[in-house]
Amino acid sequence: MLNSLRTGLNLHRLILLLAFSATLITFLNSYYSSYQVQKQQLINETLNNHKAYAAKLVSATDNFLLAAQQQLAYVGKILEADFNNQELINAETERLRLQTNSFNSTIIVNKKGNILGVSPASLNLQNLKVDSFGTKAALSYRRPMISEPYISMAGNLLIFMSQPLFDKTGEFIGYVGGTLYLKRASILNELLQVHYYQDGSYLYVVDENNRLLYHPNKHRIGEQVFDNKVIESVLSGHAGTQVVKNSQGIEMLAGYAPLSVAPWGVVTQRPLQSTLAPLDNLMWQVFLRTAPIGLFTFILIWVLARLISQPLKQLAETASTLDRPTTSQELKQLRSWYYESNELRNAMLKGVGLLQSKIGLLRQEAQTDPLTCLHNRRSLDIRLSQLMAQRCPFAVLAIDIDHFKRVNDEFGHDIGDLVLQSLAKLLVDATREGDVVARTGGEEFIVIMPKVTAKRAYQLAERLRMQVSEYYIEPVGCINVSIGISGWPLEQLSIEDVMKLADQALYKAKKTGRNRCVLDATFCQDLPLVSEVPVLE
Repeated sequence: MLNSLRTGLNLHRLILLLAFSATLITFLNSYYSSYQVQKQQLINETLNNHKAYAAKLVSATDNFLLAAQQQLAYVGKILEADFNNQELINAETERLRLQTNSFNSTIIVNKKGNILGVSPASLNLQNLKVDSFGTKAALSYRRPMISEPYISMAGNLLIFMSQPLFDKTGEFIGYVGGTLYLKRASILNELLQVHYYQDGSYLYVVDENNRLLYHPNKHRIGEQVFDNKVIESVLSGHAGTQVVKNSQGIEMLAGYAPLSVAPWGVVTQRPLQSTLAPLDNLMWQVFLRTAPIGLFTFILIWVLARLISQPLKQLAETASTLDRPTTSQELKQLRSWYYESNELRNAMLKGVGLLQSKIGLLRQEAQTDPLTCLHNRRSLDIRLSQLMAQRCPFAVLAIDIDHFKRVNDEFGHDIGDLVLQSLAKLLVDATREGDVVARTGGEEFIVIMPKVTAKRAYQLAERLRMQVSEYYIEPVGCINVSIGISGWPLEQLSIEDVMKLADQALYKAKKTGRNRCVLDATFCQDLPLVSEVPVLE
């Protein structure tokens, strides 16, 4: 009897150990899997955001350099008509520097290298010969030029932009130029400095010689950087993303893009640790919220495990009573432990189910745009994948607010957010219950309409556009939207193809006047291409 009793107690402990182990492993596996999935999605999203961000900065810098070259060309035309007029030279030199603040200093030089005009006059370079790398190079280059960084005659680290001058016979007579300081205040620095953040994110600009043209740490401006894969890639003319370590050994998430006007590259990056900090806090909140449920589950399992082991204990206690008449009946009654086993399984499933429910709720929150409460891009991609897996045709409406930047500039970002929220509510109210409305960018929205033909999609888009144009938003007033329409009528099209076609249709709507709907031609199989329906072919 004693040996039987010990066997029963050992089985009782084993059942408890297995129950606790199974629950703990399930809990940790769910927690770890959720963390890894969210981590990778957050890294990918951050990399893509930085790539897009770098592209926007490249566009702004390209536009600035083009505008600066246009200013030089305009002044050059004025000077070419009367290059011997010293009074005109002095006036144009001063006006070029002060009119737009594009240049830190301006200079006009004849073909012999004599400085005819300079602004500001405090540089004391009037009537001297040019003696710096950029100003001398412009004499021989004789084409619009953006120089490499160099030390000027006045001791400043700068880049030099020049426009050659020719007389009526086409003979070179000199040039007009302007400087951009790299370590002192300049419009280029102001353009880039507004994008510096306190969470460790920063951007820098490099030229074709791997030299830093801009960096938040001014002491590093002018430094050459080698053995950097991001710099090598962007100077090769590629845009993209990489996970790299910076000069301080910090792991960074980098996005980059090259300029088209000058052989420069823009790199924006954010520390990986800063990127994952919100996720770490989120998972800690998950743990805190699920810990009571986990504790309750453990207690419940312990109680159920004792109930499960009770028949074994009774068998051990009755091992010496086999000769009693009632022993057979007692053993039959012990069969109820199968029910208890089923109860234990249900309890475990219930506990794990509650845990997964909490994690699922948090995942759902991570797939929702916080400003408008619409679907975000991650949630949109999941829904699109489901529709394509079900072979369910759908229409895509790519919606963009016209001139939204003016709203932010005139009324501020708070009113801009109100406009986005109002438009989001209008889109939800105007669409069907089964449609998906998502916000995928600043003022960019996507509407997915399952089982909608091209004709019906165009009608709905036009109705939606009219409703938006008539909807008054205090204090902005009425706004307009442009809509690009595409769809998935052909199985050979991927999600990326469909979205790209919708973006192209939206681009045409913007390009052809805004406040209109444009339908992609591949989605027009059921819609005659009549003149009143704008179609992207």
